[in-house]
Amino acid sequence: MTEIKEASRAGVASPSAESKNRFRATLSPLRPLLPYALRYKATIAFAFAALIVAAGTTLTLPLAVRGMIDHGFSADSAGAVNAYFGAMIGVAAALAAASATRYYFVMTLGERVVADLRADLFKHLTSLDAAFYDTAKTGELLSRLTADTTLLKSAFGSSASVALRNFFMFIGAVVMMVATSPKLAGLALAAIPVIVLPLIASGRAVRSRSRHAQDALAHAAAYAGENLSAVRAMQANGAQASTVARFRHAVETAYDAAQAATQMRAFVTAGAILVVFASIVAVLWLGAQDVLAGRMSSGLLSQFVLYAVLGASSLGELSQVWSEVTAAAGAAGRIAEILAVAPKIVAPPDPAPAPARWRGRIVFDHVRFAYPTAPDRTTLSDLSLTVAPGERVALVGPSGAGKSTLFLLLLRFYDVDAGSITLDGVDLRALDPAALRAAFALAPQDPVIFGLTAAENIAYGREGAAREEIVAAAKRAQAHDFIVALPQGYDTMLGERGVTLSGGQRQRLAIARAILADAPVLLLDEATSALDAENEAAVQAALHDVMSGRTSIVIAHRLATVLEADRIVVLDDGRIVEEGTHASLSAAGGLYARLAKLQFDTDRASAPV
Repeated sequence: MTEIKEASRAGVASPSAESKNRFRATLSPLRPLLPYALRYKATIAFAFAALIVAAGTTLTLPLAVRGMIDHGFSADSAGAVNAYFGAMIGVAAALAAASATRYYFVMTLGERVVADLRADLFKHLTSLDAAFYDTAKTGELLSRLTADTTLLKSAFGSSASVALRNFFMFIGAVVMMVATSPKLAGLALAAIPVIVLPLIASGRAVRSRSRHAQDALAHAAAYAGENLSAVRAMQANGAQASTVARFRHAVETAYDAAQAATQMRAFVTAGAILVVFASIVAVLWLGAQDVLAGRMSSGLLSQFVLYAVLGASSLGELSQVWSEVTAAAGAAGRIAEILAVAPKIVAPPDPAPAPARWRGRIVFDHVRFAYPTAPDRTTLSDLSLTVAPGERVALVGPSGAGKSTLFLLLLRFYDVDAGSITLDGVDLRALDPAALRAAFALAPQDPVIFGLTAAENIAYGREGAAREEIVAAAKRAQAHDFIVALPQGYDTMLGERGVTLSGGQRQRLAIARAILADAPVLLLDEATSALDAENEAAVQAALHDVMSGRTSIVIAHRLATVLEADRIVVLDDGRIVEEGTHASLSAAGGLYARLAKLQFDTDRASAPV
């Protein structure tokens, strides 16, 4: 005893304490999911009530068998036998009704919990900032949103149903075994630690292998999603064979990982069942000796046998469910990792109030910024720029100069590392990001078209817009004519990423979306680059109208689009190197003049004769 105490003081856990710790460690990833289940207390109560009824009716069957055996099957006992069989039919009917009720409520609970979890997980994913998605793979996130939550549905649905049923059956069978024969029950129960301890000890290994299998499957899903989203580029480059080979390798890796987890679970289940029924056979042999010696009736032994079989089968089922629960715990751990990621771009505790309408004065004050994925490479260095309300400013410079980064900082997808950015004198970091972004309308160079109707794509972010407003925006963006030519007009589904549209059509839809937003600040990232000359002139006229009276910042790769800007800002290597009008900058002979000469000479050389 002294040695045990000393070992305990030294931090060495006893076997039972170690088993408890392993048990808790295995189930701990599932603990955050309990609040989801506790939202539906009535469903849980109905399931438990049905479970108790089902277990109770099952446990009465061995009593009827004992009565029939002890009374015998003579003609004198025909009435009693009929009564016993009639009672068994009633018990079977009650068992069927209770089992169906239990199954319905438990499965409903599992479906409801997973539906709520998926909704919350997706909501959380939409709240994470751009820095998270710079490194995250969409396919892996979708795997956690679908495949991992499906495993949890099994844990809270069918696995939970089987586990609870067999737990109650096991407890009830043990109680009845003790009531039937304390001596035989004691011998049978002595084998339980031999069964349970290895199950708990193996839980960590099963969970680890199951998680590895889920990770491998997520990698395969990510690779498939990436290539299917660019299937035209894959086919155009003749990369189908290599892509299929790589995906097959990823799938085989996932298969091998799943097989390792399955082998472990099969080994644990087989071992548990073998030990359970071997111990039952040994106990029954001893019971048979008591019957031969006259110390126990045949009916009593039959009753004990049935309770022992019920207990053994329940414990065997629990061993299999334990493996499924540990696999679900691995999936829950992967989901918990995502839920634990806190967005870095959040509203302050007391955000500054947004005015009814922003004036649109933007000030970059000594801004320095580097992307989180490349913290050692500065993208913007001590940049200061003021844009007056209603001013049209064009950003020009070579690729990588930092033009698009200014847009990302304005929309607060990232925060500056030094300096500040203000909108009408309010630091962007003092605003709620949602209120801030409502002040901007963005028409990107590579517009995103969703698998919605044409009208829904234009009204994206403004779902309450009237059809008249949508049509008016499309007309101003020169998109109305091609939309009405679609099979169902504005109600035509455009397909994922707008694959059924040309580049110019996608760009005009994005411009229509920006027009409909009617924001005080317009951000245009070479919004007409995919248009032909005729449509470009028409859209430029529409944009000229839209930019009137509001602050507009235009990223221009084609210098012909900046001739009417109030001011041209030239960036190079994250710094402002020139400012002025087209005429003044061309005369200065600096970077802008060189870019203009190069591009205009190229345009003249490529113009048709």
